[in-house]
Amino acid sequence: MITTNGPQDEAVPGTAPADTDSVAAADAPSDDSSDSNSTADSANAKRRREQDAARRAEVEAHPFVAVSVQSTGIHPSTGRLVAVDVVTFDDDGETGEEFHAVLNPGSDPGPRHYHGLSREEIEAGQRFPQVLKTLGRLIDDRTLVVHDGPLTWGFIVSEARRAMNAAARSNRSRGRGRGRGRRRRQRVGHVPRPARIVDTLASTRRQGLPLDDTRLADVARALGLDAPSPVASVERAGRPEAETTRETTLLLIDVFLTERTLGTMSVREPGELRADRFGLQRSHVRVDAVEAPRPHPNPGTWTPGKPLARGMEVVVAPEVQMDPNDLIAACMRAGLAYSEKLTRQTSVVVCNKTTELRGKAMHADRKGIPLVSDDEFMAAVARVKDDGAA
Repeated sequence: MITTNGPQDEAVPGTAPADTDSVAAADAPSDDSSDSNSTADSANAKRRREQDAARRAEVEAHPFVAVSVQSTGIHPSTGRLVAVDVVTFDDDGETGEEFHAVLNPGSDPGPRHYHGLSREEIEAGQRFPQVLKTLGRLIDDRTLVVHDGPLTWGFIVSEARRAMNAAARSNRSRGRGRGRGRRRRQRVGHVPRPARIVDTLASTRRQGLPLDDTRLADVARALGLDAPSPVASVERAGRPEAETTRETTLLLIDVFLTERTLGTMSVREPGELRADRFGLQRSHVRVDAVEAPRPHPNPGTWTPGKPLARGMEVVVAPEVQMDPNDLIAACMRAGLAYSEKLTRQTSVVVCNKTTELRGKAMHADRKGIPLVSDDEFMAAVARVKDDGAA
């Protein structure tokens, strides 16, 4: 400890004048103190290097992490996570660390058939802030593998930010109260930082695999993998959620490893993504397009065989083989308008599937809105005319 003496300009009556060399020596840090601090800094630096090396070894041994979630809804902005399952694995599919947690969101968990958990099981679960540090450790620096990236990653980011905001509010409140500085600040963790995110559902689209059902088990079957039926059953409903969710996570690993050998994978970096108004994590290109102003009036429904016109509203269905970002970017460059939602004002829907229609394509067909393939759309975009020229 460094100690300081009071003023020494005058000698205290009845005492000898202070030795100025002694005062200077007392004011200066002792060699022992400096050596102690230096030793502590060196020990801390060594410990950090050892921790960093151990962390790199963990990630190198199992550079991938598969995550499955159970939630109360389909939108991260309004739904909550009630379970999360995590498995790290390597290039050969050998698994490493595993983690599963039931989560109590502190709100209505919704019906059991949606996520497989009873109200009592959820009430006994952990709060998300209690598991966030563990999720960060398992996901950080690895390739995150999910099925339906906007949804799964959207829930993880939404819950992480909710937990961090709550901790920040609590810390500010503690700082304003009595005993400031005496109570320990909450540190719940951070939004996980994966190196990249692979979406197996989007990858299926990019590879042109025809699907009757987008659920993971059906995708696995379409790939020729042995997988349980995606249809709900009494037998499955009677099994513990932890068992069925882990089964899903392991199947996700098999689907990823299989798709990787077949063709293009849908890969995004976290920095390319942000939440849309529903909390789904989508590309900046996509969210910017939805929020962009519309300077051109909508001339109405496109007529096949005629040029597209500026201002026409375009919807991109999931059933396309091209990267949707490329289609949306081309749409915006040409002065067209982009919408996530299909309405009667939609001019054209980009979709490669023309039979057994589902979702946006099915509703477009019912409303008499034409469908066009991604290749045809890109060719048509190059010939866009001014408003009303169609």
